[in-house]
Amino acid sequence: MSGAFTRLRVRLTLALGAAEIHLRLRLPCLMWALTRRPTERESPFAELVRIEADPAYWALFFAGLDAALEDRLATRTAVVAEIETAAEQLRDLVQRSDHGRAA
Repeated sequence: MSGAFTRLRVRLTLALGAAEIHLRLRLPCLMWALTRRPTERESPFAELVRIEADPAYWALFFAGLDAALEDRLATRTAVVAEIETAAEQLRDLVQRSDHGRAA
């Protein structure tokens, strides 16, 4: 049974390969559109060049950067406040348990 399955897989692979060759010869534009190609990469410094060259983009970029930094600072401040609140609650809990043992 496995020999028949192997032959079927080989025949199917050969048929698909022949169909691909036929389509590449008959419909080259369609096959070009369906073929995967690596994405074109921008230069690593392309955005830096754009920031330096375009004043409007410069203002937009730095406004976004300032907003992101303010958001990050606000998040960190909120986290510190939560930690301080939890620490205070833990201190109160420990002090209450120490008073209970002393009595």
